[in-house]
Amino acid sequence: MRDAYSHCQQIVREADKDLFFTTLFAPAKHRDSLFALYAFNCEVSRVRELAREPLPGEVRLQWWSEVLSGERGGEALANPVAAALLDTMKRHELPIQPLADLVDARIFDLYDDPLQTLADLEAYATKTSSVLFALAARILNSAVDEPNSDVSLHAGIAYAIAGLLRTFPRHAARRQLYVPVEVVERHKARTEDIFAGQATAELRAALAEMRSHARRHLTAARDLIATAPAAILPAFLPLALIRPLLARMDRGDYGPFSITEIPQWRRQWILWRAARWPSTIGR
Repeated sequence: MRDAYSHCQQIVREADKDLFFTTLFAPAKHRDSLFALYAFNCEVSRVRELAREPLPGEVRLQWWSEVLSGERGGEALANPVAAALLDTMKRHELPIQPLADLVDARIFDLYDDPLQTLADLEAYATKTSSVLFALAARILNSAVDEPNSDVSLHAGIAYAIAGLLRTFPRHAARRQLYVPVEVVERHKARTEDIFAGQATAELRAALAEMRSHARRHLTAARDLIATAPAAILPAFLPLALIRPLLARMDRGDYGPFSITEIPQWRRQWILWRAARWPSTIGR
């Protein structure tokens, strides 16, 4: 099992350096479990990139559903990420259903159907990102369950929207749109312009509304974190990156079809500061 957990750590280090770095601020006894949870998320969130076609992607996601339901037995134990995840679930008594719902939600990523409403986007974010925050908090403090549900909800929505805005150029290039249709239409933007890479004033207005929506959830999460148990704070450190990222998108030179990034050294400094002074998270 030690090799399985080491494999998960390596996956997170390569796929999500921010989560890797924040996990190092968690107590050593919980890091393996966090790496297992995050590695599982890396595996299911990049299915579209690995499978390239919807049907093989659905097969991969179905395999994970069967792993969670106990149908894969020895085959699951032979997969280091699955083995570590199942061990983590047993060790921390993590519920199966939220993880199963996360896998089901990722089916949406395989297709190019648009999200229709902000409510649809929030539901997607809740089943993907919010679940990760909630389960990470549970790993860090098994006594915390329902009391942290609201902070995980808002944290996940804010984090998901910020991430989708950051990867907007990549999704638009493959004609995939996570900005809800109702937001696009409210600002009279046109999907054909988006897929043609046209940074119109209408599109900029739609993206500005999305940033405002992310900030509202970030503020709600920040206020709840202030009264949350200190033990779960490492799970919420990634939120510290949201406001600086959105601020870069507010600048006059922001190009919607160019990936907006914060340099790695600065991201690590922001996360280190948040770990030292949790009150800076979300500010």
